[in-house]
Parts: sequence; structure tokens; C-alpha cells
Amino acid sequence: MAHAETAHAPPVEVEEATTTGINHRKLLMWVFLGSDCLFFGSLIATYMVYRGQSIVGPYPADIVDVPITTISTFVLLMSSFSMVMAVAAARSGNQKRLIQWLLVTIVMGCGFIGFQVYEFNAFRVEGLRYETNLFSSSFYTLTGFHGAHVTLGIFWLICITIIAARNPAGRPSGLDVDIAGLYWHFVDIVWIVIFTLLYLIGGFDAGPDAGHAAVQGWNWVTGLVS
Repeated sequence: MAHAETAHAPPVEVEEATTTGINHRKLLMWVFLGSDCLFFGSLIATYMVYRGQSIVGPYPADIVDVPITTISTFVLLMSSFSMVMAVAAARSGNQKRLIQWLLVTIVMGCGFIGFQVYEFNAFRVEGLRYETNLFSSSFYTLTGFHGAHVTLGIFWLICITIIAARNPAGRPSGLDVDIAGLYWHFVDIVWIVIFTLLYLIGGFDAGPDAGHAAVQGWNWVTGLVS
């Protein structure tokens, strides 16, 4: 009985005395995520600036499959839940649960990447390559970098899972998993923005003429209201 309680006892972590009150490693991760916000912000801004300016097709409305991407988005968002459960298991010292939830997160992350590979291949078959038009260049750059971030997160979680499996006496610590969780939640939040702008809003763009007609239609509606 005492052995069972010890196995699930949370590991003792020494609090690091810092001037900010936040662990140095965790603070460094926040700084990195802040710089990554600027990086993705510039890519998203570039996409929005060139949105609807492609003079040759295929256009987003011709190839974007919103239902498929909605499924992959749901999978990625659910991985955030499993990551939260993994952090909770690490803090409570339950290594078995930690490994289980990390594996669930890894599987869902791989599922998201699988959807992205399928989408890229489908776009290639439809004739949309990186150099095809402005839409393809900005789209592949933005979603490709996000996919690279997710892939890096998957490898990170795999390393943590291996460490947890080989060291059942309290490693990795709750802080180690918490830092990885911050990164994982960040890539999920970034994808929500990308999915909204590229798919739900920009996924129905059908070229510069259609965009001009949409603006005219909007002006006509606002004219009626005013």
C-alpha cells in the first residue's frame, strides 16, 4: 500500500528563485513564443496583403476543401486537451497517465500532419504548386512553417515520452512537460487564426474579378442600409 502511494507521489521540485517569479526556462519559452508571434504575424499579414491578387488559377475556391480541413483542425484542438491532461499527470507524479496522454497527443499531432500531407498532395494534383501564383506561394509558406512547428512539437513530445518511460522515479518533471505544453498550445492557437483566415474567409476567393464583384456587392448592401 505504501509502495503504491509512493509510485504516484508527485516529485519534489526545488523552486528556482528569480527576480520575475517565473522559472528561467519557462520565461525563455514565453520570450520565444512572443518572437514566434511576430514571425507568424508577418506571414499572415503577407498572405492577407496578397489575398485575391492572383491573376492565374487555380484559386482557393477551386481547390480548398473546408470540411476536410475542419476535421484536421478538430483533431489538433483535441490534442490540446490531451496535452493539458499530460501536464496534470506530470504535476501529480502519475507517470503512467503521463505517458498515456503524451502518446494520445503525439498520435493526434501525427494525424494533423497526415491531413496536411494529403492536402498538399491534392493541391499538387490540381495544379497548385509553390510557384503557380501569389496564393500558392503565401499559402504553402504559411501552412508549411506551421506544419514544421507541429512536427518539431511531435519530436519534442516523443523525447519526453521516452524519458518518462525510462525514468519512472519522477522524470520528466512537471515543469518540463508544462514548457512543452506551452509550445503545443501555441501552435494550436496559431492554427485557429490560420484556419479562420485562409479557409473560412479566404477559402472561397475565386480570383481578382470575383473579389471586385464581392466588394461591389458589399457596397451596394451598405448603401441600402444607410
